[in-house]
Amino acid sequence: MNLHRSGATRRRGPELENAILGAAWDVLTEHGYPGFTYEAVAARAATSRPVLYRRWPQREDLLLATLTKFWQPIAVPDTGSIRDDAIGFLRNTHAARTHMITMMSVQLVDYFRDTGTSFGELREALIPPGLAPPFETIVARAVERGELPDAPRSPRVVNLPFDLLRHDLLLTMREVSDESITEIVDAVWLPLLAVPGTA
Repeated sequence: MNLHRSGATRRRGPELENAILGAAWDVLTEHGYPGFTYEAVAARAATSRPVLYRRWPQREDLLLATLTKFWQPIAVPDTGSIRDDAIGFLRNTHAARTHMITMMSVQLVDYFRDTGTSFGELREALIPPGLAPPFETIVARAVERGELPDAPRSPRVVNLPFDLLRHDLLLTMREVSDESITEIVDAVWLPLLAVPGTA
């Protein structure tokens, strides 16, 4: 009877992989990269190290798979207004990414040092191929609607709202107020884009 019950509850395929990645996330957030070992993840997932090795031969492979699972793309609002799109996206990003960004900046210090990579490089690796940066999409829609002139713009200027939000998150390690999000858009970004009525 016990053998039958054990066989009936054995996890395979996506179910097993989800359990492993969920366990890996828990280990990473609790113990950081130094504690992110095959042994710790296998124990938390109630599986064996060979099961992990077969799927992710290197620890960095397991780390990237874990972060990818929890770093899902954020939908870009399409409200018909560049201001509302920008503020809406920053609010969505803040809600979905605050814990992830602060965790990565603290728990992955050893990973960045060991691999010689940066937060920016890791973020690029987590973005699905071919996905346009959100604020480039927001600006392109505004140009199509006639809210902005069709003119060359520096990527640094276009993507500034996200950079400022991330800066505030990393600098304070606390949630960013809605007033600050609105200020980023109204007082900094829209004037730089020369949106009528904001200069």
